[in-house]
Amino acid sequence: MSSSSGDLPPHLLHVLPTAQSVELIGAFGGKLRHTLVTSDGTLPEGLQAASYIKPARNFPALEGLPLPGRMQKMARAMTAFDLVLTHGPGALDVAMAHTMFKDVMNLPALIHHEHDPDQKRSLKRTWYRRIALGKSAGIVVPGERLEEAALVDWQQPMGRVKRISPGIDTKAFAKKPKRDGFRLIKHPGEMWVGVWADSADQQGVSMLFRAFAEMETDWQLIVLGENIQTAALDAEIDRLELVDRGYFPGIPRDATKVIGLFDIFVKTAPCREFPVHMVEAMAAAVPVLAVRDGEADQLLAEANREWLFDANAESTLAANLRSLAQDKPLRSAIGEANRLRAMQELDRAKTIATFRRLYASAMKREF
Repeated sequence: MSSSSGDLPPHLLHVLPTAQSVELIGAFGGKLRHTLVTSDGTLPEGLQAASYIKPARNFPALEGLPLPGRMQKMARAMTAFDLVLTHGPGALDVAMAHTMFKDVMNLPALIHHEHDPDQKRSLKRTWYRRIALGKSAGIVVPGERLEEAALVDWQQPMGRVKRISPGIDTKAFAKKPKRDGFRLIKHPGEMWVGVWADSADQQGVSMLFRAFAEMETDWQLIVLGENIQTAALDAEIDRLELVDRGYFPGIPRDATKVIGLFDIFVKTAPCREFPVHMVEAMAAAVPVLAVRDGEADQLLAEANREWLFDANAESTLAANLRSLAQDKPLRSAIGEANRLRAMQELDRAKTIATFRRLYASAMKREF
């Protein structure tokens, strides 16, 4: 374990860091030293080598059988650090090595981060997680679904599981974007319903088009995301005669230039992961229609929660769209409540401060 004496900043080992890790490293700056273990041995996009940032050299391979010799090598590689941060299922062998050798090698604290629900759930993987995380100082999850998995499936103590929502730059989304700053131009008098979907949500998008078909012709439907448009969906759009009112512009380079152009944001599927684009819409003061689930219920402002609908409840979605479309003051009131909620609870600065406290507590050392 790295000594905390002297003037050197604490030294963190990041195993399979994410984009959020890059943000945190940038926010903490030179107050910490960072060594990163990545799948290809290079620094992630957004980071450049510096005196306090470097890629790991000769770290044991992350893939392989969890045999004692391999686990011991991994454990030995952790001894030079003040804190180990592991991310996702690909880093669980590092967590297992930490659990096996923490006491005998006096290893630093380890905090594990899970970002998305496991797509390969099995009893074997569940048991492996239970054991591997047994001596971790914390398990960070972004939302309710993973929090439940950590507490119930992985049987981790409540005090070990830390639910920290990914923060966004709420000030950037609060600025009203230009009508022509996106690849589509929002003309005067036009109103936009927006959705950010993926290939797994094609059924929900089709339902949204059917619900949208009853709206006045000054409303347009903007579908962000990729791999959504299929022959079946195109046929449905043709049948509904919405070819000139539905658009698929793909993924915007800068979400701040389009989210705030929406007059209503729709989330057509239950949350499989943290709904960052819904939170962006909240920060942009946009009212949200979303499938009712624990995640949306907790994130949205109270004024917005009555506008949730059950999965596949097409008639409710259509009625909610019509009601909000006809009441601009109501849309504004709900949107403002969402903006305040996002600013107070989901801002990036608050998230960074929460991580700072968590990491400092695990190291027993402020920075």
